[in-house]
Amino acid sequence: MTHLPDPENQPEFYQSVSMKRFFAWLFDIAFVSLLCTVAILLTFGMGFFILALIYAVISFVYRVVTISNGSATLGMRFMGIELRDSFGARMDTGKAVAHTAGYFVSMAFPVLQIISVIMMLTSARCQGLTDTFLGTVMINQRA
Repeated sequence: MTHLPDPENQPEFYQSVSMKRFFAWLFDIAFVSLLCTVAILLTFGMGFFILALIYAVISFVYRVVTISNGSATLGMRFMGIELRDSFGARMDTGKAVAHTAGYFVSMAFPVLQIISVIMMLTSARCQGLTDTFLGTVMINQRA
């Protein structure tokens, strides 16, 4: 991880990132929920019977598209943070798919999500479980 900003020498890259990630996550959940509501209305309510599937598909596509096209979801952009790979580069489509898949696995198993949150709150680079596994980091855009 020598290509990434050092949290001791450049703390501005990681300042308040954990809190910003939380608010970005809330923003993204609200936005995906809005998209699901539109999808249900477009199916004249029939989509309600497969809401979990609709939510999963819309959420996965939303995250992959936004991360691969700007290295951040809309919530992350709103909060001024972005994902970077282990070389400090922006995320491409393959990395966005891998990061989103890791997020979905963590969300499917609450114990993994709890571990991930603890890691975000305690690690120097505010990395969660998926970030650590993939070598990605969340940094402040303006730092």
